[in-house]
Amino acid sequence: MAERGLCSRRDADAYITRGWVFVDGKRVSELGTRADAGAVITLDRQAQANQQSRLTILLHKPMGYVSGQPEPGFTPAVTLIQPERQYRTPDTPLFHPACLKGLAPAGRLDIDSTGLLVLTQDGRVARQLIGEDSAIDKEYLVRVEGHLDATGLALLNHGLSLDARQLKPARVEWLNDDQLRFVLREGRKRQIRRMCELVGLRVTGLKRVRIGAVRLGDLPLGQWRFLRPDESF
Repeated sequence: MAERGLCSRRDADAYITRGWVFVDGKRVSELGTRADAGAVITLDRQAQANQQSRLTILLHKPMGYVSGQPEPGFTPAVTLIQPERQYRTPDTPLFHPACLKGLAPAGRLDIDSTGLLVLTQDGRVARQLIGEDSAIDKEYLVRVEGHLDATGLALLNHGLSLDARQLKPARVEWLNDDQLRFVLREGRKRQIRRMCELVGLRVTGLKRVRIGAVRLGDLPLGQWRFLRPDESF
């Protein structure tokens, strides 16, 4: 069920236990039940409603906040999800404290980086963005100092390794004299900064501006908004 994007693994167990899952039209209520690869799996309307109620939030994270679990002396980005920081339009839903229940970051963004951070209650979204088989790319604008020749640029695109593991191919290009554009399909810890160090560059500013088809756009620094129904990664 999780592999098909119907729900998270945890929700799958709960839905099966409640009898909200059907395999080829037959209700399944026993955990561990196997289904053929070609089986049609559907959810009861109650499960569908539960899935649709899961919120996803887009935050323009400032520097100084950690994206994941709180660390000593640092503040997690989720603390910014407050009503006074909501970026609203006339058709925007209002903030409610229930928005914070089960809200977790789907991916990391370093404490000294800014830009688009996704927080979600929906396990399907988290799997889509950070699952092992995720194909979602992420775009960054990176200001650097130092000299980069054609060989170094080629290595940034493909050929570098971190922690004895080769990096996946990236798309890296100059935007102007001191700014590079990175598009990655992985997100190892401090990856871009470490990549730049390997080719003799020092990062002076890093901003994530896109995740999949969703852009940061004009969302102000330190503010957040709900993912709209017409948006998907």
